[in-house]
Amino acid sequence: MSETKENTGARVVTLGCRLNAYEGQVIREQTRAADLDDAVIVNTCAVTGEAVRQARQTIRRLRRENPNAKLVVTGCAAQVEPESFAEMGEVDLVLGNAEKVDAAQWRRIAGANDFGIGEAEKIRVNDIMDVREHTPHMIDCLSERTRAFIQVQNGCDHRCTFCIIPFGRGNARSVPVGESVEQVKRVVAAGHREVVLTGVDLTSYGPDLPGSPRLGTLVQAILKHVPELPRLRLSSIDSIEADPALMECMTEPRLMPHLHLSLQSGDDMILKRMKRRHLRDDAIRFCDDVRARRPDIVFGADLIAGFPTETEAMHRQSLALLEECGLTWLHIFPYSPRKGTPAAKMPPVDGGVIKARAAELRAAGGARRQAYLASRIGQQERVLIERPDMGRSEGFSEVRFNDPQTQGDIVEVTIAGTEGDYLKPSY
Repeated sequence: MSETKENTGARVVTLGCRLNAYEGQVIREQTRAADLDDAVIVNTCAVTGEAVRQARQTIRRLRRENPNAKLVVTGCAAQVEPESFAEMGEVDLVLGNAEKVDAAQWRRIAGANDFGIGEAEKIRVNDIMDVREHTPHMIDCLSERTRAFIQVQNGCDHRCTFCIIPFGRGNARSVPVGESVEQVKRVVAAGHREVVLTGVDLTSYGPDLPGSPRLGTLVQAILKHVPELPRLRLSSIDSIEADPALMECMTEPRLMPHLHLSLQSGDDMILKRMKRRHLRDDAIRFCDDVRARRPDIVFGADLIAGFPTETEAMHRQSLALLEECGLTWLHIFPYSPRKGTPAAKMPPVDGGVIKARAAELRAAGGARRQAYLASRIGQQERVLIERPDMGRSEGFSEVRFNDPQTQGDIVEVTIAGTEGDYLKPSY
């Protein structure tokens, strides 16, 4: 969970993904422009049933802390199940995902006394599937951070059986290459040293645009037309959709050697039941191909533990994938049924078994992470300083400093050791 608060503008509490965090900044700037400073906005996530539960818990807490504020709920959970949030006594208004980045909505809210609406207008959520174009939301600053997230894609055309997100985000749509490049130029001019390209299904970028560019086309354009950008990074990608131009970019030093992969499982039958578009060997082959082009590449991945019908042997396949793909930074999700998805109707795995398998995956991932960090001892790392005591290496390792550093600098250090899940430089 992240929060943003300025001297003016609403208090924005964001749950969930990096894309939601980006949009939370857009909301903050739009509420500031609308002079809306007496509202609390909860930007929700719907990726799991647990995420929705946490959203409700957060709403209740924020109402207790802000009894007189206007409380607006938006984001994916609000888009998917607006009525259930409207029924909460703590909530004044529910906004859809398209409406939350519409500046006119925030001006309307700012100009209303107690919103000036009846119960029938408590929900402002349109059919997200009707949204066909994606308009980039230019923002002046992404807080004090030196890394900027740029949204270049939204929505998803795939229908994985465990996922509700397409119904919260709508169909896939992309920001034109030229507009994306201009936005990158803008944040670099504002002082950001690293840009992270983000989207719901980032590697599906482009087919909806004239000429059908791909993500590799966009990456090449940014690297060419923004030579002053030191570091470009990609958020989560679907390896099976990686296009030839993107693979060519893997040798470019300014594209950071860190890829986070949407793998979900290491077993072919589970992947088919998830309606994923890749098989186990596809994932292994992709990692081998990228590593041949970029030996210093570091992989992260999303994996789901205990998907319906998963047997112990299938779980072992996911464990083995950590080694076979060479994964380092893992996000492990214990499966939880999401109402409205096909997987919720499949034969479930026992909850205790799910918990145990998730713990085993996390432990194996932790061991791999520690081995990777230990392998960096004695090596040189180029580190972007994000705050006086911390920076990130090109491979996404956190580096902690005893002496204050200058935020925004990129420094080269020799790694002397590790402490917990981060690296320590020599002095």
